[in-house]
Amino acid sequence: MSVSLTLLLLGVLTAAVAPRLLARADWVEREPVVALWVWQCVVAAVLVSFALSMTFSAAAAWKAVRGQVFAPAPNAVIEAYQLGTGRSWSAVIAVLLAAGGLWSGAMLGREIGRARTRRKQRRNELVLRAPLLPGEEPSGSARLVVLEGERPGAWSLPGGTPRLVVTTAALRRLKGRQLDAVLAHEQGHARARHDWLLHCATALAAGFPGVPVFAAFRGEMHRLVELAADDVASRRFGRLTIALALVELNEDRGVFGPGQTPGADLPQRVDRLLAAAPRLTAARRLRLTAAAALVPVVPILIAFIPALRALN
Repeated sequence: MSVSLTLLLLGVLTAAVAPRLLARADWVEREPVVALWVWQCVVAAVLVSFALSMTFSAAAAWKAVRGQVFAPAPNAVIEAYQLGTGRSWSAVIAVLLAAGGLWSGAMLGREIGRARTRRKQRRNELVLRAPLLPGEEPSGSARLVVLEGERPGAWSLPGGTPRLVVTTAALRRLKGRQLDAVLAHEQGHARARHDWLLHCATALAAGFPGVPVFAAFRGEMHRLVELAADDVASRRFGRLTIALALVELNEDRGVFGPGQTPGADLPQRVDRLLAAAPRLTAARRLRLTAAAALVPVVPILIAFIPALRALN
């Protein structure tokens, strides 16, 4: 029972403290890819803590579960976990955490279903707006589609064969290598499969709207994937090029004026590109990556400590 409570408290503590520490970090915008990895490790640590707490609580509450979890373990290991105490509380914790896990899976399934529906609708709309010409053969490998439109825009359609869509207004407005930079930005999204990351973050936030860590995870994922894609484009075509391209595509939408509008983070993205803050050293990036990878390992180590002590 003590191990189960420790893991539960660890998950709650990680969910409460980690987002605040990341919000105060001065390196997040300089290294969005590393920040994405750190956030994923933090959320994974929370989920692993809760999953292990549920497992040990269920083992303490019901002998059938205990027999499955500790089937190959010697008696000394089973006694080290003190599974005979607090059975009523263990059952409550196990049921609540199991319900949370099932709800998370249901929310993820719902989000994936909605995403597929939206993707299908957008692809059908794309077929209507960009039909095949007479004599043209359909090709599933076509990756760039040009749409007639008065509003400049460029976006990617994820899927088995990701497609990049750009409007004719964007072609007229973007100058020089700006179009290449915008396409590189969208290719960065497609290659990193940012859509799956956003689906998971949205599912957790929708399933548990009262849990701040999941809401912060969703908000940061939406922001950081854009910064990461900006960096992909800037490394190939320069920060000034992608910054000017973002301005050209969005200046008619009111995002650079006063007030909150959709895409209100665009001015911050442009300022970041123009500021050209230096990246972290490779050694520090490696240290941050390795440290983040160890975060989900902590609850696993806590779960095995009583067994290791018993075996020694």
